[in-house]
Amino acid sequence: MLSKNQLKLVRSLELKKNRKKEGLFVAEGPKVVGDLLRAGYRARTIFCTEQAELHKRDGSLCVLCTDDELRKLSFLQHPQEVLAVFEIPQPSTISHQPSGLSLALDSVQDPGNLGTIIRIADWFGIDTIYCSEDTADVYNPKVVQATMGSLAHIHIVYCDLVELLQQYDGPIYGTLLDGNDIYQQELSQQGIIVMGNEGNGISQNVRPLVTHKLLIPNFNKNSETAESLNVAIATAITCSEFRRR
Repeated sequence: MLSKNQLKLVRSLELKKNRKKEGLFVAEGPKVVGDLLRAGYRARTIFCTEQAELHKRDGSLCVLCTDDELRKLSFLQHPQEVLAVFEIPQPSTISHQPSGLSLALDSVQDPGNLGTIIRIADWFGIDTIYCSEDTADVYNPKVVQATMGSLAHIHIVYCDLVELLQQYDGPIYGTLLDGNDIYQQELSQQGIIVMGNEGNGISQNVRPLVTHKLLIPNFNKNSETAESLNVAIATAITCSEFRRR
């Protein structure tokens, strides 16, 4: 049975200050929870309904609760049978030069965008994302949910992006309005791809560090057209073009 203290704790984890204080975050749904468990994330408590497959496999892992109790716990409009409270891993640090192809997020603040970008990185085989300190918190429930389990597969590092890029000796790509057509440019399978803020793009202090400016061209020649692409969509297009080569 769900206790008042358990409900209070779970609901408090919607706020970053409480996640930081408790060292905990929330994940929901059989796929997301299952992927995190398989990746070695440590669950503090798992709340399940009797219908949940996780409960049927190993009921000892779960605190049984009713559908109504799960609705009270959940941050979703439609709860998905399982909600787990996980321990936040120790923060990642930069102990080596980035290798292969990596993403760097410069003040991406929408949780849905961050979660989708993590999912995109997973799809395109990019295993590391460097985030500026003011990028959305990866353990925000909305971010965790939007990753659809890909959080379990991606290495997330919060850092000073300017310092990272200044020390990096490989190509640094960035999507900018004064960039060169991405479909016409030579692209490497090693480097860092910088994606900027939803409203302002790549920041003024990061922009000079971009060594290869890229533009995703607008093929609609009409005067009335979209002003820009959503950052997650732009990330998907950019990653796809790198991998296509």
